[in-house]
Amino acid sequence: MTIAIPIKAIQLTAGSVISIHHLTWDDYETILTELGESRCLRLTYYQGTLEIMSPLAIHERPHRIIADIVKTLLDMEGRDWDDFGSTTFKRPKIAGVEPDTCFYIQNAAQIRGCIHMDLEIYPPPDLVIESDVTSLTNFDAYTAIGVPEIWIYNNNQLKIYIFENGNYKEVLNSPTFPNLSLVDMIPVWVQQAIERGASKMLKELRNQIS
Repeated sequence: MTIAIPIKAIQLTAGSVISIHHLTWDDYETILTELGESRCLRLTYYQGTLEIMSPLAIHERPHRIIADIVKTLLDMEGRDWDDFGSTTFKRPKIAGVEPDTCFYIQNAAQIRGCIHMDLEIYPPPDLVIESDVTSLTNFDAYTAIGVPEIWIYNNNQLKIYIFENGNYKEVLNSPTFPNLSLVDMIPVWVQQAIERGASKMLKELRNQIS
């Protein structure tokens, strides 16, 4: 006998992850609808497997700090940007991802007025930021979406990946900020924000860069 359990009945403690296999795309869409927009869970779907993750506070803090750093650097350079947070990006029948944080920078003008994200109309985000504390980033899903640049922060280290020739490869410098050694600088800034406060760190960052 098969027992159907409503997805909302599944209670995940912070820091836990479950994987559900053999789901159709319609199953995934139904689960998204049932859970709704007001949720703390993050969902990643790729070719029949759904991962549901409940982030820890230690997961959330670094990527929020890094997002503030990105905004500060972009503003100092006078560049346009839009923060799309953990928007759900879908490649129907194949993949659905919800990054910890993501930005439109090079393509900021193209998503003006966007209310409902549709990758048939809009490009994928230019930059995704993930904090791999609770679970690991699914590169296959991001390959299907076609995100050009991913930053992954874990264990006080930043790794930068670019999408090239159908695969992600690790690089030392971000194409978005080619003149800054962010692999070295961001872990230091994140730690300063945690120890001394984000606002103070950002003020010092502005002084340092300028």
